[in-house]
Parts: sequence; C-alpha cells; structure tokens
Amino acid sequence: MNESSVENIEHLAALHQWVTDNCSSGAVPVITGVNGDMDTVGSAISLAASNANMMACGLHLGRVAKRVCQKFSAPFRKITGYSDLPANIGGIILVDAASPSQIGIELPDDVPKCVIDHHISNQWEINDGDLYINMPVSATTEIIARYLSIYAPSTLTNPVRNLLLAGLLTDSGRFKHNQKSSFTTASLLLENSDIDYATFVEWLEYSPTNSSERGSLVRGLQRAKATESGSWSVIHSNCGTLEGRLAGLLLGLGHDISLVSRNRDGETRMTARATKNATTGGISLAEIMASVAEQIGGEGGGHAGAAGWSGRADMITAESSFISNVAKIPRRGEY
Repeated sequence: MNESSVENIEHLAALHQWVTDNCSSGAVPVITGVNGDMDTVGSAISLAASNANMMACGLHLGRVAKRVCQKFSAPFRKITGYSDLPANIGGIILVDAASPSQIGIELPDDVPKCVIDHHISNQWEINDGDLYINMPVSATTEIIARYLSIYAPSTLTNPVRNLLLAGLLTDSGRFKHNQKSSFTTASLLLENSDIDYATFVEWLEYSPTNSSERGSLVRGLQRAKATESGSWSVIHSNCGTLEGRLAGLLLGLGHDISLVSRNRDGETRMTARATKNATTGGISLAEIMASVAEQIGGEGGGHAGAAGWSGRADMITAESSFISNVAKIPRRGEY
C-alpha cells in the first residue's frame, strides 16, 4: 500500500470519527456548493443517507442534479440561508466547495465544520474541532463512495449508487479527465447493482432544451472567435445560459481550450474547458482561474480540465486576463 493510500484511509477514519462525534450532538446539515452540480448534490445526499441526523441541503439544484434527484426520489432541501437550518446543530459538512464563497451562505464560527473536497485550490480556514479532507480524485463522490463502502455499506442502495455514479461521470467529463481511481470507484458502484451502465450514461447525457435555450446555444456558436495564446489555441464566446454546454460544444471543434462568458446583474462569469491533451501538456484551468482572481478580483478555481471564475469585472477584462494567463504556460511535448 503506497503512502497516498494510507493517507486516504486515515482521512476516511477521521471523517467517520467526526461524523460519529458531531451527529451525537445534534443535526448535521450536509451543505452543497452553490452551483448545485451533480457531484456536490450526489455527494451530499449519499453521505446524508448514512446517518439519520444528517440532511442534504443547499441553495441550488443544477439542471442535471434536478433530473437525477427527481428520477430517484432523492431527498434534498433547498434553503435560502443559515436561518433555514435546524436550531440544534452538532456540526456542518460542506461538500465539493473550495472556499466559503462557493457555499453561498454565511456560516457561524462556533459550529464545527467538516470540508470534503477534491479541488486543487483551498481557501478554507480550519479551526479547532474542524476537519478538512481533500483527496486527489476526479470527483467528491469518489470520496463518499469509499467512505460508505467501509463505514456504512448498507447505505449503498441502488438509488445512492446511481447518485454517486452520476456525480463521478459528470465531474470527470465522462472519464475524459479521470484519475485511475475513478475506474475502481465506478466498478465499486456497479458491482452487485442493477445499474445498466450504457443505458444510464445515455439517459444522463440526454439533457432536453427548450427553443429559447437552443437559440442561445446557436447564437453562442455564431459569436465564437479563435485566438492563439502562446502555444495554445483558445476558442471563446458568450451566452446567457448553459455556459457549460456551450463550452463543451466549442471544445469539440478541435481547440485546446474553450471559454464561455456571461454577464448578468453586473456580475461576469467565465466557464472554461480543456482537452486531456492540453492538461497533460501543462494546462491547469483551476490555476489559471485562480490567477485571474488574483489579477482582477473575484473567485476562481476548479479542476485542471474544467474551471470557472466569477466577479464584478466586465467580460472583456475577464477574458483578456484569462487569455494572457494561458499564454504564459509553455506546452510540454507534442501530442
């Protein structure tokens, strides 16, 4: 067993002890990242299923997460702030968020917190009684799947397995940016289940859109521009909705990186995707978005192959900062 595996086992043991101690003191909300994507929602609901004193909650359910939760009747409580949580709280678990701002609500300093995450960046302040767990995996659902398999195997019902698998598939780009461990986790979830993998993936990838959304995507494709940024080819555009979907479509045109921007109510948001060849060659979108935040403010981070930034700067300033940071990165080797 290598050093990393030993460390991961120790993390899971620490998580189990924290859960046991704090659930005995009161309710423990499992709060999702504000974007409400499938990884954060699947992680929260699955972990909460392991203890009657836990409940999965958050500000938002993303499009895919909402479909999956409806299909499997998964319990998730939407909240507007901390005041919506129970009065008697033993602790708070925060899943798939690299900073407090990615939760979207103000948290008290006097309540023990446990952060479970897999992002490269980390802006959490860890106090006495807190626990921070970060593993080098493709999705937070991998951490939760391993935890449940060891400490609460009866929790791995078919609905929970589906939720965890959906989070793993969506966050790793359907295994395009996966770690080797992702296949082990997928095998763990599929074993002794009634999941038809091919049918499930097909259903998960089908995301219906209305005429307005399809029009927005088409206009976004029409506005796309290609830019050579140092050793890298960047294709960028803007749209009013479905930025992630548009970024995926643009990346399919053959560029190293796609970037989609949106401005709403004075806030700009950038969503970026990169090919596996680009990340192998030296690109880390998470680090680039963090550098953008350092230059022009806002919050930025994510994964090597998928990341985002949001802030008050205008779109031109934000895009220029992103592209200039890409240009600073040398390409390693030829692919």
